[in-house]
Amino acid sequence: MPTPPRPAARAPRPLARRRPVPPGRGRRRRPRWAVRLVTAVSVAVLAASGVGHAVMSGLDSGIERVDPFKDMKNRPAAGNGLNILLAGTDGRDTITEEQREAYRLGGKPCHCTDTLMLLHLSADHSRVSVVSLPRDSYAMTPPHTDRTTGEKHRSHPVKLNAAYAEGGPGLTVRTVEKMTEVKIDHYVEVDFTSFMETVDAVGGVEICTVRRLKDSYTGLDLAPGRHRLDGGRALQYVRSRHLDGTGDLSRMQRQQRFLAALTAEVTDSGVLLNPVRFREVTRTVLGSLRADSGFTTERMLDLGQAMRNFSPASAEFTSVPVLEKGREVPEVGTTLVWDPQKAGRIFGALREDRPLAAHDPARRRATVVDVPPERIRVQVENGTPRRGLGAEADRALRDTGFGTSGEAVDAADRATARTTVLYDPRWDRSARTVAAAFPGAELKAVPGQGGTLRVVLGADFTEVTPVRAEDPPEGRAEALRGDEVTCA
Repeated sequence: MPTPPRPAARAPRPLARRRPVPPGRGRRRRPRWAVRLVTAVSVAVLAASGVGHAVMSGLDSGIERVDPFKDMKNRPAAGNGLNILLAGTDGRDTITEEQREAYRLGGKPCHCTDTLMLLHLSADHSRVSVVSLPRDSYAMTPPHTDRTTGEKHRSHPVKLNAAYAEGGPGLTVRTVEKMTEVKIDHYVEVDFTSFMETVDAVGGVEICTVRRLKDSYTGLDLAPGRHRLDGGRALQYVRSRHLDGTGDLSRMQRQQRFLAALTAEVTDSGVLLNPVRFREVTRTVLGSLRADSGFTTERMLDLGQAMRNFSPASAEFTSVPVLEKGREVPEVGTTLVWDPQKAGRIFGALREDRPLAAHDPARRRATVVDVPPERIRVQVENGTPRRGLGAEADRALRDTGFGTSGEAVDAADRATARTTVLYDPRWDRSARTVAAAFPGAELKAVPGQGGTLRVVLGADFTEVTPVRAEDPPEGRAEALRGDEVTCA
């Protein structure tokens, strides 16, 4: 695809001083993503305790101020509610070689955003919608002046995270507004130096997984089940991108999962009712922020008090749907191209202050499984004398997301006592997902059967149990509520 010529730009300088990373933390590793943004979001949650403005007094001086809205013109129309752009930046240029080795944070700093999240607080303060914007998204910058060289730049293609390198917070805000047509009211930027301390200050965060999560790059190794993560392991969890071949896309989902879990931890623990712990945590959080001058701690506290009845169910999370994952752009590299129709619906909902998706109570009741049912094909066989039972099960499987043949058949044995799932050993993970839809079913390996799993209904069968994957299937514009991604 043709692209406008792009002037050469010098390597930009860091925008501001960063607090040095404390040495001597063993092998704890610093993140290269922006779920560190959870510390910024948690300010409003922490402020909801009602401990009063006195506890927050003096904390505003710890926030570094920026002006991302200076001289901005032709902005989108304001909608209802409040929109906050949360940015996590690359701060590797501020650490020593010893710290770089200790935290496995190699490479040169890019002075870019690792991740961006667009947060929308509804006008009635009953709902927060969080939309993750992939850092490698294909973007066109507006015409601008380079923040370092003073050169005039025409509109040109970049990866979304590179807008910060060329024009800092101002160009980042302008680029996001151009892509989303959502007017941004506040800008918050977070460095990663206090992330571990924040997690540790609230006593850790509980995470659940239905499959093993192992990443040799970060050292993450979690068995299926519940885990309470301290600051160090929380960093591994949200950094990991070498788990399932989907890289940043699945990592964004884990970041959202962690944010929901942190919200649950803060609202359910004693942090909100203990002024000493509250002040300790908020001081840690605010010490890592840069924000626009209008987003004062007074403003944060007012928002927090308005959100005092928040719970994980009050938040909803999604990522911008991607239409094309590997578009090569000259002088830019491999980019992710948004799905214009699905993305348009998401940002339209933000502009109109609507929920991202209608809540389905059945999702909360569904059993969480490893392999998404949408990836599994099932052939149903009726092993009982009851007529129509196979067709009933086939329809129920399709309703919960499985692919089926659409035609149930009679099994050779019509006196089967126990429902059985027959599967090729190569698809054992898929077999466990199918078995979850038939609690108590027997699993039977059949080498050479192929990719279609067979379910022989027995006399014990009563109904199909709805199942769902931990995260929406890739490419689906689906929003999850916070209580759907936290431990039940």
